[in-house]
Amino acid sequence: MAQDKVALVTGASGFTGRHLVGLLRSRGFRVVAMGNTCADAADSVACDLTDRDAVRDAVQRVQPTHVVHLAALSFVQHGDARAFYDVNVFGTLHVLDALAGLAKVPAKVLVASSANVYGTPDVEVIDEGVCPAPVNHYACSKLAMEHMVRNCFDKLPIIVTRPFNYTGPGQDERFLVPKIVGHYRRQARVIELGNLDVSRDFSDVRDVVQVYAELLESDARSCVVNVCSGTDLSLREILRMMSEIAGYAIEVQVNPAFVRPNEIARLRGSQGLLRQLVSRVPSTPFASTLRAMYEDARHG
Repeated sequence: MAQDKVALVTGASGFTGRHLVGLLRSRGFRVVAMGNTCADAADSVACDLTDRDAVRDAVQRVQPTHVVHLAALSFVQHGDARAFYDVNVFGTLHVLDALAGLAKVPAKVLVASSANVYGTPDVEVIDEGVCPAPVNHYACSKLAMEHMVRNCFDKLPIIVTRPFNYTGPGQDERFLVPKIVGHYRRQARVIELGNLDVSRDFSDVRDVVQVYAELLESDARSCVVNVCSGTDLSLREILRMMSEIAGYAIEVQVNPAFVRPNEIARLRGSQGLLRQLVSRVPSTPFASTLRAMYEDARHG
């Protein structure tokens, strides 16, 4: 039996997507994953997002009522600079062009950008009015994508999200917090990190996908919004929390290669606009997130 709500999710097999798919299904959506590899042929369509014609054909087959575009090249240290723009800018353009070509356009299109577009502004609390100043190819590609997406505001009901740092069960250990949790899980005695006193805004991925689901069914459109906790934590505080969870203190060796020059000490996002758009903002205590990651990894 056909369902009234069909959510097309790009990047559904990624860290965020895996959490989002289950939530959308629980909210009555039929979820169709779109990407290069698809595990469930009944609920997925395989295509290369950099292939314009393949994306158009896939979107025509699915006829989505709602879209969440998560797919991106997101590992900042990735070595191929051009790939950031091929995937993050042109892949997004192909998706939006295909959606605009539907006989009935979706009720909402959520496009995930990144708070990395802000760079390192000389303010501690970042709202959407802060002028972006990206400092790496990942962030530059996301800002270029945002400018391109704005050109489609008159064609599609789009909302662009700028998530700050978030983590949770299932994130790859290439990223900082999972790296720390993984060391404790393995009972490592030593870990190499950078500056322990920099503070950043961290959310739980399960809160982030809740926000995405609410935005998808909200009246919001043609806007850019931060997704953040509105608080900040230093690496030193995260290590303290993990020491309490794991029952021992790890030895930290500061690797100069991990210390960035002119790194701003403290950054956190403003939830002001987000609170106007959704009923539930990221608020899970970070110690609870760390414990969930530690127990998930330990038993996984």
